[in-house]
Amino acid sequence: MRKAAAAFAFTLGFAITACAPEPNPGADPVDTIFFGDNIVTMDPLQPTVEAVAVRGETIVAAGARDEVMALEGPSTRMVELGENALLPGFIDAHGHFLGAGRDQTSLLLHPPPVGDVENIDDIVRKVRAWIDEHDIPPGEPVTGRGYDDSLLEEGRHPTREDLDRASTEHPIVLTHVSGHLTTTNSAALAASDITADTPDPPGGHVRRIEGSMEPNGVLEETASGLLAIERSPAPSRDELDDLIRRSIDVYLSHGTTTIQDGGTGPAQAERFRAAADREPFKADIAAFVRNRAAPNAVPDVSYAREYRNGFRVAGVKLMLDGSPQGRTAWVTIPYEERPPNTPPDYVAYGVMDPGEYKAQADQLIKAGIPIIVHANGDAAMDLMMDGVDEAVADMDPMPDHRSVIIHAQLMRADQLDRAAELNVVPSFFAAHAFFWGDWHRRSFGEERGNNISPVGWALERGVDFTVHNDAPVVPPHIMRLVSITVNRKTRSGHILGPDQRPTVMQALHAVTLGGAYQYFEEDTKGSITIGKQADLVILGENPLTANPENLEFIPILETFSRGRSVFSR
Repeated sequence: MRKAAAAFAFTLGFAITACAPEPNPGADPVDTIFFGDNIVTMDPLQPTVEAVAVRGETIVAAGARDEVMALEGPSTRMVELGENALLPGFIDAHGHFLGAGRDQTSLLLHPPPVGDVENIDDIVRKVRAWIDEHDIPPGEPVTGRGYDDSLLEEGRHPTREDLDRASTEHPIVLTHVSGHLTTTNSAALAASDITADTPDPPGGHVRRIEGSMEPNGVLEETASGLLAIERSPAPSRDELDDLIRRSIDVYLSHGTTTIQDGGTGPAQAERFRAAADREPFKADIAAFVRNRAAPNAVPDVSYAREYRNGFRVAGVKLMLDGSPQGRTAWVTIPYEERPPNTPPDYVAYGVMDPGEYKAQADQLIKAGIPIIVHANGDAAMDLMMDGVDEAVADMDPMPDHRSVIIHAQLMRADQLDRAAELNVVPSFFAAHAFFWGDWHRRSFGEERGNNISPVGWALERGVDFTVHNDAPVVPPHIMRLVSITVNRKTRSGHILGPDQRPTVMQALHAVTLGGAYQYFEEDTKGSITIGKQADLVILGENPLTANPENLEFIPILETFSRGRSVFSR
């Protein structure tokens, strides 16, 4: 069994190095001093301080105001916080960061509160308007994303028949909010030669018109790969640079200073690295390369423990199943409410061969390369932990691998016991509680639906965990994520599993020091501690004393990355 993590006061984590005074602190004046009554360090050994000093990229003092003020020099910026609060910069535990920039220039079809789409007619109108406004010639594809069948008035996916109303001259491809399904019109199906004779690919499904084998336009999981339409043409070097930096700016506006790209192609990772070398990124980007290597070969992913100009390849991403909001999450107990034309024992399906997954997990863990594994349903999580268990079984002592379950929506209590034994880190897609909590109660029944993202069970067992938005599925709004994690209130106002609610401090830990632990960066990030990287955020109110119902409305006033102000309101 892994060593107990009881050193952390909130039963969440791990011991950290005690704060030590800076050697010869008076040698040079500092660049910035923050002072006030609302400094939340997230350091369990020194939870509150009166002042913090930064020199260059590093926190060099944190403690009593008089002692820190002694480091002031003629050019030191003095930041009096007043009612505002200072916290460590937030850490994005999982997401696809370029989506934040793409969303600024894409056809978006989100329901409220992110967008304004409420029914299929709204989708048809928006697609038609997009074609007209952008003067898209016939034959050119039209792409969009963000529609959500769970919130459409019709309670279903738009089909080829619906999208043909927008255009029969343009191939239309719309991506579901989850990213795990697409819907297309007749022109897109014809251009891709997807017909009644097209078989389901492994790990995917072509939905059919009821009573026939004709495709209805909706493609699940790997079936989207049947589309012979270039949906996202590769940007030029300058276009990619602009997209990267616009995306980073979105995250910085939410106080996030460490950002994930969870599923990068190997070539894309090299382009990211080249972009960072041309001009260092304003925040740290950790990329997890999607592994397409042969099962028995460790991929050359250029894994690095250190950032170079704000970028590193932090490990490998593997995929085991689909999405609960798309009803393709692979579970052990059948869905209560299931997709059309599926049998009563429908449990969805895996998207990766189990033997291939286990072989890759074994090779990567033994090579010391961190893995993050997409698994929403409990059947997928059983397979995920089987792979880890088999990989470490002959390793003594067990390596500090910290393999991550991405999403972990339908994690069972016994699986959290197993995670504790194996040192597996669940990263809960906790934003689901608001966005799809009511839908999950329909899909999985009250017991399973109320226990999605089981933070409370993780806390009871001392399991290290994080929470995430999975942007662009949900925008990268960290304070809204903290609010949903704490309150677990659904769209209808139902409290989803009251026993699964953490305290505000525990939720903040999950997006700061807990996130740093997930990345093997707890010695350099995640708390306001002497010697750590000066990633900081100023909030308009102290979240520990704010009304928990209002957490998502606390504004981000200024973000500092490596000691430099990179966003201010």
